[in-house]
Amino acid sequence: MALLEIEGLKTYFTTREGVVRAVDGVSFHLDEGELLGLVGESGCGKSVLALSLMRLVPPPGEIVGGRVLLAGRNLLELSEEEMRQIRGSRIAMIFQDPMTSLNPVYTVGEQIAEALRLHRKLSRREAREAAIEAMREVAIPDPDRRVDDYPHQLSGGMRQRVMIAMALACDPQILIADEPTTALDVTIQAQILELLDSLRRTRNLAILLITHDLGVVAETAERVIVMYTGRIVEESPVEELFAHPKHPYTEGLLRSVPKLTLAGVRKAERLQAIEGNVPKLTRLPPGCHFAPRCPYRMARCTESEIPLYELGGGVRVRCVLYDSTVIARADVEEKSATR
Repeated sequence: MALLEIEGLKTYFTTREGVVRAVDGVSFHLDEGELLGLVGESGCGKSVLALSLMRLVPPPGEIVGGRVLLAGRNLLELSEEEMRQIRGSRIAMIFQDPMTSLNPVYTVGEQIAEALRLHRKLSRREAREAAIEAMREVAIPDPDRRVDDYPHQLSGGMRQRVMIAMALACDPQILIADEPTTALDVTIQAQILELLDSLRRTRNLAILLITHDLGVVAETAERVIVMYTGRIVEESPVEELFAHPKHPYTEGLLRSVPKLTLAGVRKAERLQAIEGNVPKLTRLPPGCHFAPRCPYRMARCTESEIPLYELGGGVRVRCVLYDSTVIARADVEEKSATR
């Protein structure tokens, strides 16, 4: 069952150089208890999408279109006071760098308790006890003592656990995790991802995991959305995406991931990269935004906007290679060539 539905969401930034379409007509859904991965290069609109769902887009950004439906209720139509009640209690978010997200002059216990006092109307003593329990749930050792520590007294992994405890203290239905393991070493990354997955299962929590790390997605997600220049270019179950990527951009991302080489197998001299550069968001090419970098580009790619083609099995792809007319034409040309 879809808990969160996004329909045609658009978030634009008006700059001196022109309008930046950071999120441009994005539509997808997030089901109860699901972990959905959102991947793409830096600057593709992942974090702006997350902030748009929370209605926290900083100026000059503005949500100019679309709907964000939480259990059928459009969050974009709510007053700021109503939205403030939903943040934390219904939808929570954890950010990339916990050191900049936590207030350095308050103890971590006070910062967790603040959300509990605000949303659950607990007394200071009750909120402190609930904060200790929240820290215990995310496996922070000795939470009765750590509750009085300041952020600088904790390691990066412990600070991220505090952020998770703070986000989940009021038992939200949805957690948006924006690059939650970026600043952590590999061992701590694995622990945080394992913790998130465990909390998802025990709480039936829906998680939107935003990352540029395809390895993280492969290990944790059930479905994957790939973004490029503010648009979804592919959506697929995780096994299907890694086994049979459909969009040329997804193919390029997977080819560029470093791989271990078996003994006796000649290792490639260089990592394979996607040729070209991401276009400036104020001067996007017509039609398919990936066309200038695509090895399969054809005239049709730049003639008009490319829709998301439904391929069945939960797969959607924004590429003319899956347009029925292009497929039919290719079949005719192949038959003619074999005669």
